[in-house]
Amino acid sequence: MDAGEVAGLIGLAEQLADAAGVETLRHFRSPDLRADSKETGRFDPVTLADRASEAAMRALLAAHRPQDGILGEEEEAVAGTSGLTWILDPIDGTRAFICGAPTWGILIGLDAGAGPVLGIIDQPFTGERFLAAGARAWWRRGAETRVLATRACDGLAGATLLSTFPEIGTAGERAGFEAVRDRVRMTRYGLDCMGYALLAMGQADLVIEAGLAPYDVAAPIAVIAAAGGIVTDWRGGPAHHGGRVIAAGDARVHADALALLRDVG
Repeated sequence: MDAGEVAGLIGLAEQLADAAGVETLRHFRSPDLRADSKETGRFDPVTLADRASEAAMRALLAAHRPQDGILGEEEEAVAGTSGLTWILDPIDGTRAFICGAPTWGILIGLDAGAGPVLGIIDQPFTGERFLAAGARAWWRRGAETRVLATRACDGLAGATLLSTFPEIGTAGERAGFEAVRDRVRMTRYGLDCMGYALLAMGQADLVIEAGLAPYDVAAPIAVIAAAGGIVTDWRGGPAHHGGRVIAAGDARVHADALALLRDVG
């Protein structure tokens, strides 16, 4: 893609985020918000805000990029003909959303076939937007803007780890996670997609999660990679299909974590 096409795509991605933000804020912290469960054996919440947010983004894509594919959380996948697929999570962190905690976000990724080439992590309540296109990553809030860059960290002993664990994961995955947790300086839980955004901003060093879908990770992978970080699965392979994910700001701390997680069954 040339620079003009990339600029057009990031402009459209921002339109998607704006439209989704309108729909999510319409319901956030509303006393009338109701959460349904998509599963019967466990609580897997979905709200009207999730569905309205994704519908708003899909409507824009149908109008502006009908040739592209779409993979979203709440509706059926759409096959495209362009080789580009938009990967949408209308609310990443629905549990936080229904609790009124501003750690949820809107995730928009664009995959060109081998992984995401563009991404947005958007938190409309705080007005923060984390963007990436190619090798550029930046943060914006109102008129403020800054380049995103991960920070140096030479090993686990000095690292800050962010995660949604211990709620997510099998017993084996939790044990692997805890092996890393017990070696880092500090661990914080439950930040959803904002954990990835803070890593890209240089505020943390590691994010470790499991049980993810492609729409959970496409946008964060684009943002973190453009900010100088690395995102892989627990064996060091590509992570854009989801599953078990390690994100790190520094290759050295990534290697330390990978050594503890690589052999988890």
